[in-house]
Amino acid sequence: MLWNTLGNALLIFALRLTDVPIGTLKTMMMVRGQRLWATGLGLIEVVVWLTAMGRVMDQLDNVWNIAGYAAGYAAGTWLGLWLEGRLALGSVHIHTISLTKSGEVAAAIRAAGYGATQFQAYGQNGPVCIVGVIAERKHLDSLLTRIRAVDPSAFVTVDETRQVIGGQAPRARALAGQPSPRRLFTWTPSGRPASDAEVA
Repeated sequence: MLWNTLGNALLIFALRLTDVPIGTLKTMMMVRGQRLWATGLGLIEVVVWLTAMGRVMDQLDNVWNIAGYAAGYAAGTWLGLWLEGRLALGSVHIHTISLTKSGEVAAAIRAAGYGATQFQAYGQNGPVCIVGVIAERKHLDSLLTRIRAVDPSAFVTVDETRQVIGGQAPRARALAGQPSPRRLFTWTPSGRPASDAEVA
């Protein structure tokens, strides 16, 4: 009898350990506009959840089932966040402000295979240059490392992007340290696009 009780509790735990991470991934897909994936994951999530909930409702006085349900939810939340971090789906927009090395920061980003766009702006202490780049989340840490290696004091912000249309996709050979592809627009202090000779 005890083994049956523990077995049922473990099954509920496993079901919750499954449906909660699926729910996390479904939310990610919804935020990024992936309707087909979100719909499919939502279907699987509710089937697994109903199975777990049905077993709990059959024996509401069974503390082992309740414990398995709660523990599975907690563990599933952790697992979902871990999976989200490991998958690193989607893209981010990185803005970097370097007071003295904006050109070198832009060059380091381009060497990683991404197009960098430089904007002239005016900060608290005078003119500054903002280097912007759209990158895949899975390459975020690598790009931040490159930026910090050039200018450890650079001010960097990272924003999630819902959708990216057009632009320049990174090339695997450039990410491996080989020559980078053609850059996106670079702007001169006067506000006009710079030529290749001016940014070389």
